[in-house]
Amino acid sequence: MAHELKTATIKGAHGSDTDLSTTVGDILARVEHEGGTAVRELSERFDSWSPEQFRLTPEQIEAAVAAVEPRTIDDIRFAQEQIRTFAEHQLTSIQPVEVETRPGVVLGHKLLPIENVGAYVPGGRYPMVASAHMSVLTAKVAGCGRVAACTPPINGAMPNETIAAMHLAGADEIYILGGVQAIAAMAFGTDFVDPVDMLVGPGNAFVAEAKRQLFGRVGIDLPAGPTETLLITDDTVDGELCATDLLGQAEHGPSSPAVLLTTSHQLGLDTIAAVERQLETLPTADVASVAWRDYGRVIVCENREEMLAIADELAFEHVQVMTADDDYFLDNMTNYGALFLGPMTNVAYGDKVIGTNHTLPTQRAATYTGGLWVGKFIKTCTYQRVTDPAASHEIGEYCSRLCAIENFAGHQAQADIRVERYGSTVPA
Repeated sequence: MAHELKTATIKGAHGSDTDLSTTVGDILARVEHEGGTAVRELSERFDSWSPEQFRLTPEQIEAAVAAVEPRTIDDIRFAQEQIRTFAEHQLTSIQPVEVETRPGVVLGHKLLPIENVGAYVPGGRYPMVASAHMSVLTAKVAGCGRVAACTPPINGAMPNETIAAMHLAGADEIYILGGVQAIAAMAFGTDFVDPVDMLVGPGNAFVAEAKRQLFGRVGIDLPAGPTETLLITDDTVDGELCATDLLGQAEHGPSSPAVLLTTSHQLGLDTIAAVERQLETLPTADVASVAWRDYGRVIVCENREEMLAIADELAFEHVQVMTADDDYFLDNMTNYGALFLGPMTNVAYGDKVIGTNHTLPTQRAATYTGGLWVGKFIKTCTYQRVTDPAASHEIGEYCSRLCAIENFAGHQAQADIRVERYGSTVPA
C-alpha cells in the first residue's frame, strides 16, 4: 500500500475564485460595450501601455526581428522546424471520408480549418516565446486563414524575441496587448482588430478565466490551470535528476503541483534532500519553494501497478516516466497530457523545442481531452447524399416511424413526402 514521505500542505482541486470571476466578467463586459476605448484604458492601467496603435506595422516587426541576436533567431527557427514537422505528420493522419453505407446512400466528412484564430502569448516574469510556436505555427499548419497574435509589453517595451517568434511562425497580425483586455478584444472585435472564432494559448489566472467565460461565444483550446508535473520512477534513476525535474516545473507558479511516485523508498528520501539542496541556489526558488512546500508530494508505492493506478487517478498534465520498463506505462496509462519516456528526455524539451505541443490539459481535464494539436484547429463537418430513389424511400420509412415515436410531426412530414414521391419509382 502506498505511503507518503512528503505530503502537500494544500490538497484538493483549486476552487473557483469569485472575486477573480467577477473582475474578469466586468472587464469583458466593458470591452464588449465600449470596444477600443475600454481596451486602451485597461492597457494603460494594467501595463502602462497606450501606443498610437496596438497592431505592429511591417516595419515595426522587421525592426523587432532585426534587434534579436542571430543565434536566438536560429534557435527559434530550429524549434519551429521541429514543431512544424510533427504537426504536418499529425495533419496527414487526419483524412476526409466518403463512403456508400447502403446502395444509394453516400455519407462523408470534410476537414475544414477554422478561419479566424486568436493566439495569446504570455509575457511577465516568464515571456513564453515558445507559445508562439505552439499556437500560431500549429494553426497555420492546420490551414487557418487568419491568425491574430497578442502578447503584452514587458516593462514598457516591445518583447522582440516573442515578436520574432510570432512573425516566423506565420502570424497574420501581431498586437502588443496583454491580459483580459487582449482576450476580450480578439473575442469581441474592436475598431482595431476583427473578432476571431477561436482563442488559444496559455496565460495567468485572469486570462484563463476570460477564456472560460468566453467559451461558447468563441472556441477555446482547453481549460487551463497551474502547471502540473508527475514523475514515475524506480531505483534506475537518482535523486538529483528527479529533484531537477520536479523543480523545473514547480518554478511555473506557487500553486504548481510537483509529485514523485516511486517504488524506491531510498529514492524518495534522496529526492527530498536533493530538492532542498537545489532550492538554495535555484534562481527561481522564491516561486518553486512555495510550490514544493504547498503542493509537492513524494509517494512510495509497492509496485508499478500501484504507481499506474495513482497516476491515472491524478491525471496530470506532464508525466515523466523513468523506470526499468517505461513502455509498461506507455501501453497502459490512460489519463495524462503528455508522456516523457526515459531519463534522456524531460518536460522542458516538450515545453520548448522537441516538437510536441506544450498546451496541455490540467486539473484532471486529461480524463476527457488531450492537448492542443493541429486537429484542434480543424472542424470535421459531415455531409450526406442520397442518389437512389429506392434508398430515399427505404430510409424515409424508417425515419417516419422513428419521428412518430418522438412526436416530431414536422420531421415525420419531411420523411413522408419523400416516401410518397420516391415510392412510385421503387419496383414492386
